[in-house]
Amino acid sequence: MRRNIVAANWKMNGSRDLVESLVGGVKAGVTELDKDVEVVIIPPALYVSDVRQALSGSSLGLGVQNVARWESGAYTGEVSAQMARDAGCDYALVGHSERRQLFAEDDAQVAEKIRQILSSGLNAIVCVGETLEERESGQAEQVVAEQIRAALAGLGADDWTKVIVAYEPVWAIGTGKTATAEDAQNMHASMRALLAELGAPAQDISLLYGGSVKPDNAVELFAQPDIDGGLIGGASLVANDFVRICEAV
Repeated sequence: MRRNIVAANWKMNGSRDLVESLVGGVKAGVTELDKDVEVVIIPPALYVSDVRQALSGSSLGLGVQNVARWESGAYTGEVSAQMARDAGCDYALVGHSERRQLFAEDDAQVAEKIRQILSSGLNAIVCVGETLEERESGQAEQVVAEQIRAALAGLGADDWTKVIVAYEPVWAIGTGKTATAEDAQNMHASMRALLAELGAPAQDISLLYGGSVKPDNAVELFAQPDIDGGLIGGASLVANDFVRICEAV
């Protein structure tokens, strides 16, 4: 079933003091939200346990920013999807452009991680997006389509209920630049059509937008018919801003 989701990606930011203040502020601020809006906090892995404890008594979800390609084994420093599930996570990010660019993760590795996420019972938030050069050369839809095909082709019918796709144009992440609502909607509509081609129940899959989403542009973005919420970076580190973005859904 298609869901409205707003997920907070803290990236490599956090401390126990921040967990206490930020999660407390978000919990207090979203109490009046429509029950159809799911709010997810995705902290660094070291703070998953602290955030889980801070979320106690609320309906907010918990996620992890990355998982290993492997189920278990001699992979020092890695965290498996099953470990994340055991630690209380409901969601896992995969394919974020920072993982692709800074850690050389390719489409094949992203696909492996998705299989691990789904087999563990977690929801996969699959990130896709083009660079500024690719957009300016008219390749944006082609690039995003290739990423989706590589990541999601061959999924079983039961897998789709745990797949969320987040469109994050690389040129808009942390830059202050945001895709126009029209451009974002066009890409989301293209993604939904492609998911249908892949055999997915496309109208039931949540599609999120990410990339310098702020309280002053969230309403217009989330009003688009194929945008079901957002994956929020910098603004998720300020409780009031993040709550206002959640309210925009």
